[in-house]
Amino acid sequence: MSINIPFNKPCFEGNELAYITDAIQRGHISGDGLYTKKCSELFEKEFNCKRALLTTSCTHALEISALLLDLEPGDEVIIPSFTFVSTANAFALHGAKIIFADVQPDTLNIDHNKLDALITPSTKAIVPVHYAGVGCNMDAIMELADRHNIQVIEDNAHGIFGKYNNKTLGSFGSMSTLSFHETKNFTCGEGGALIINDESLVERAEIIREKGTNRSQFFRGQVDKYTWHDLGSSYLPSDILAGFLYAQLEERHQIMQQRRKIWDYYFDNLKEWAQSKDISLPHVPSECQQAYHMFYLLMPSAQDQKAFIDYMKAKGILCVFHYLPLHLSTMGLKYGGKTGDCPITEDISNRLVRLPFYNNLSTDEQAIITDAIRNF
Repeated sequence: MSINIPFNKPCFEGNELAYITDAIQRGHISGDGLYTKKCSELFEKEFNCKRALLTTSCTHALEISALLLDLEPGDEVIIPSFTFVSTANAFALHGAKIIFADVQPDTLNIDHNKLDALITPSTKAIVPVHYAGVGCNMDAIMELADRHNIQVIEDNAHGIFGKYNNKTLGSFGSMSTLSFHETKNFTCGEGGALIINDESLVERAEIIREKGTNRSQFFRGQVDKYTWHDLGSSYLPSDILAGFLYAQLEERHQIMQQRRKIWDYYFDNLKEWAQSKDISLPHVPSECQQAYHMFYLLMPSAQDQKAFIDYMKAKGILCVFHYLPLHLSTMGLKYGGKTGDCPITEDISNRLVRLPFYNNLSTDEQAIITDAIRNF
């Protein structure tokens, strides 16, 4: 059957085409043009950070953070097993040994209670992922990191503008990363950002992002020539993409309000059905102001997960699973992962189903979705 309601749909929010046209007419469509600077300034204000650097993806923002760690052979980086492969790849590419942590059964965030047992003298960083835009327990994670003198890098791909204890997600660690992939709350198709909270990292991060050169200093008039200073790569997005993104960010309050409306509709219309079927809905602790990135169901079994996805597809509604356990992947096994290491991850990954969620998902479409679900 053809799909009438997709899982995701990138949405126009206002001035995207106008800003793309303006960027082209200005004659600067490579990196760090007018709209790149506008986005960076907006993030620096919203996150109250030392520097916000737009990148070509969240993956690349994570790679820059990995380079800033000065990883040496044997250094370890702790990540949740229940995350996208980029969280692991960025650090593994630059020499880290990946240590997989399990998640909590309620929020599906990295289990801060199990981190202490994973820390060794070789631990260089912890990378918490704010799953579904619900904040990790950052008080506990930061206390642990400070005690062991290790870095915290927040993978905030899901959590832009979310908060934990009234503090913005992404503003806790020395660095954090954002994603503007087409599935995210704010998009330019492909894109990301590195949020830098530790001022001592700013200068080197700029150099790494600019192919290892001090080109940014040259353009600011701080040096009369620029040259190769460090390892780096080409991490700058086109100003055309930044124009698209800035148009979305201008509408951030309206977008967040709409996404909250969609999330609340699902929750309000499915909670009684879910309870009667022994199905779990997302849990948001009282100290978290979530980013409304997604809505998911935790089915009773793997068989129920597959049956539900197939049933909804037959109704023309695309619902999808999410991450498979990284510690049991081909690469995860090479880092020593084995069955039983992360039991919660192994359990929930076989039961989780994500529902359609995008900015202009209408109430009528949600009514069709929820009616179909309640008849499952």
